[in-house]
Amino acid sequence: MEQVNQEQDFNTLMQRRHEELKELIAKGIQPFAYNFDVDSYSLNIKNNYDQYENKTVKIAGRIMAIRRMGKASFAHIQDNLGKIQIYLKKDEIGDYYDIFKLLDIGDIIGVEGFVFKTKTGEISVHAKSFLLLAKSIRPIPIAKEAVDEEGNKIVYDQFADKELRYRQRYLDLIVNPHVKDVFLLRSKIVTEIRKYLDENGIVEVETPILQPLYGGATARPFVTHHNTLDIDLYLRIADELYLKRLIVGGFDGVYEISKDFRNEGMDRTHNPEFTMLELYVAYKDYFWMMEFVENMISKLCNNVFGTTEFEIEGNIVNFKPPWKRISMVDELKNQAGIDVLSASNEELKKFLKSKHIEITGGESKGKLIDLLFEATIQPNLVQPTFVIDYPVELSPLAKKHRSREGLVERFEGFVLGREICNAFSELNDPIDQRYRFEDQSKMREEGDEEAHQIDEDFLRALEYGMPPTAGLGVGIDRLVMLLTNQSSIRDVIFFPQMRPQK
Repeated sequence: MEQVNQEQDFNTLMQRRHEELKELIAKGIQPFAYNFDVDSYSLNIKNNYDQYENKTVKIAGRIMAIRRMGKASFAHIQDNLGKIQIYLKKDEIGDYYDIFKLLDIGDIIGVEGFVFKTKTGEISVHAKSFLLLAKSIRPIPIAKEAVDEEGNKIVYDQFADKELRYRQRYLDLIVNPHVKDVFLLRSKIVTEIRKYLDENGIVEVETPILQPLYGGATARPFVTHHNTLDIDLYLRIADELYLKRLIVGGFDGVYEISKDFRNEGMDRTHNPEFTMLELYVAYKDYFWMMEFVENMISKLCNNVFGTTEFEIEGNIVNFKPPWKRISMVDELKNQAGIDVLSASNEELKKFLKSKHIEITGGESKGKLIDLLFEATIQPNLVQPTFVIDYPVELSPLAKKHRSREGLVERFEGFVLGREICNAFSELNDPIDQRYRFEDQSKMREEGDEEAHQIDEDFLRALEYGMPPTAGLGVGIDRLVMLLTNQSSIRDVIFFPQMRPQK
């Protein structure tokens, strides 16, 4: 019954706003203007009142509160940088004061007036004129505040439903302006990454999103069809194989910040469409790349946040170099009690079952090792840590370890149990690469849908010769989650993937 009443109230409000719209048009008011010459913003005015006092300004924004008092009215408008109060007096704006009576919370207006302080000391704009820029015909939910008998602030009628906020991000940004702060920080983080890479002489490039073969990672792809060519194409799961072709072609360093797509499960750290940084630098190895990564992230932390130390989910995390480094196989032997290099598949399966780690039975040895690591070691990696030297079965594109049999030169960076980056001394031996691809092909035949395909063109490129190369992938979304203390990847993606509403 309460829901029915809410729907009736909403429909009544919608109807009233449509009636106001008709009345505005009848009065000759254009309810959807073409432009307004903004020259000032709320935050700048508030932070620099001495410079703005009695100065005429032009501001624009969305009405978020109205208080009418006969021949005078107050309103708060929200612009790109925050909120500011405006004051309107009927004697000064004449007939337009009657127009203001037809405006609602949510309407967007432009105001010209001078800056002053009210008797209560609030910095405001005394309107000399205003212009309706866009009439809001759908009511927006506005959070209301009350104080209980014990002095506690209570917020109600808030647009707080998480799923609805993700579906209607535009409304989320209007009603919860703090959400915008996260995305502004995201933009600054990406800008700092790009600046760091550019300053180090690494060239930004673009590679295909639609690919005839997918590769560069272990994941299931999204498939589409090109009508003219009459072929299936795949949305890229990684940029790696194309970027390494450019290293073959003579670039010493390339990077791309791009959207990748993986047809996999969704949870608080996974979205099927996500942003990755991938970079490749010739004549370097994974030791060099570890220092490069920790320096890049610590520098962006200082430049964006002014510190390398953060409180994240109740933990104090410090990104200051050097980060801790541990060997995957050594840590599994010490912490889990099994030598994964010498263990057979059956021994690994038996061990995982004894630890109550769920398996389907068709996993490769590399997958079994990965599952064991995820269950026993990864959750305990709180401080920034490089896990190095992975079993060869886990890394078909990484170079064999120069001193340890059965391993490759690879590292992943973890913070609070989450992977934020992945890097290799890249495999540049075309013969070894072919053997690895063929092993992956056998794994596909045995049911591993995420195993690599054989990419003959990439093998051909390697046969022309690729210099020693260090490669890196950084999950931008996960890095932003950590640095802004967000618990879900959906909170750092403007429009996360959602199941369609019925």
